Amino acid sequence: MNEPDILFSGDDALRVLLSDRATRIARASQLRQSGDWLEVVPGRQDVTVQFDPIRLTPAEAMAHLRLTLATPPPPTRHATRTIDIPVRFGGSDGPDLAMIAESLGVTEPDIVSQLLAQPLRVDMLGFTPGFAYMTGLEEHYVIPRLLQPRQQVPAGSIGLITGQCGLYALAGPGGWPIIGRALASLFDPASADPFILQPGLQVRLVDSSKA
Repeated sequence: MNEPDILFSGDDALRVLLSDRATRIARASQLRQSGDWLEVVPGRQDVTVQFDPIRLTPAEAMAHLRLTLATPPPPTRHATRTIDIPVRFGGSDGPDLAMIAESLGVTEPDIVSQLLAQPLRVDMLGFTPGFAYMTGLEEHYVIPRLLQPRQQVPAGSIGLITGQCGLYALAGPGGWPIIGRALASLFDPASADPFILQPGLQVRLVDSSKA
């Protein structure tokens, strides 16, 4: 197995460059389970780990990371798992759906049907805790972010931009157009993994009005 490139990122973090999504997911899981890192954040082309600079020098952190990566990662349980998420589209739960449909010259059901056509995959988490970036949509529609982000987006809200869907596990600010809201909670504080959506998980959105 080829060793991945590792770059320093600031004074207390390292980036492992991994272009293959399945490998990123498996490595992120492996690094979390080791308990050696303050934070493990999978991205689109890398996995970033944060270390404690009081406990480890950058050189020691690099050596320890390389030692960990020398061991193949265990299979990740999220890799082939699919969950269904009931969603209420439009109305007060999806305040931007009508605006998006009008701007594109299509109907609201047209947009919803594209989301329901195939399972999506959680690509990464960010920009707020538990926010899931999901890919798998064909880029039929060009949908930009809002010109004026909202100060507060309800937990469970589903945002849509060109080629991507985003789920807000927690309430917070956001600039994605909101088209619906998940009926199930995406956050379980009692769980070891409090955020239900994790990288690699496959998600099937279900229209609650037709369930």
